[in-house]
Amino acid sequence: MESAMPDAEVRAAEGERVLQERVGTHLKAAEQALIAAKSRALKPFGLTVPQYIALLALHYLPGQSAAQLARAALVSPQTMATILGNLESKDLIVRQNSPLHVRVLVTTLSPAGEELVLRADEAVRHVEDSLAQAFDGKDRAAFVVSLDRATTALRAIQAEFDKE
Repeated sequence: MESAMPDAEVRAAEGERVLQERVGTHLKAAEQALIAAKSRALKPFGLTVPQYIALLALHYLPGQSAAQLARAALVSPQTMATILGNLESKDLIVRQNSPLHVRVLVTTLSPAGEELVLRADEAVRHVEDSLAQAFDGKDRAAFVVSLDRATTALRAIQAEFDKE
C-alpha cells in the first residue's frame, strides 16, 4: 500500500511548481543575480549599486537634483538623500544650491568621484558584458526587446492600479 504525501508536502510541491511557471519568479531571480554580481564587482570601490548609478548619472549629466538621481537609480527620494549624504561624506560629490531654484540642491562629481566612477564602471561593464555574452547577437537583441516589452506592460498595469 502506497503512503500518500502529507497535505503540507503536496501543497509545498504544488507551490514550487506554480512559482516556477510564473514569469515574475524568473525575472526576480535574474534581477537579484545581476544586483549580486554588480555588488561584488563594486565592493573593492566601496560603492553600492545605487551609489554607483548616482555617480554614473552625474558623470554623464552633472548638476542633477536628488529627485532626478532617485529616478535614475530606481530608489525613493528619501533613500537618495541618504545615498547623497554618504557620497558627500566620502568627498565623491559636491552639492550646491541650484541657480534656478533656491530650495533645490544640484549635485556634481568631485575629482575623486569622477576618477572612482570611471574605474567602478569598468568592473560593472565586465559584469554586463559577461551577461550579454550568454546570448548570441540575435538572441541578445530579442532578450532586450522582450525586457522592454515586459517593462512597458508592467508600467501599463501599474497605471491601471494608479487609476483606482
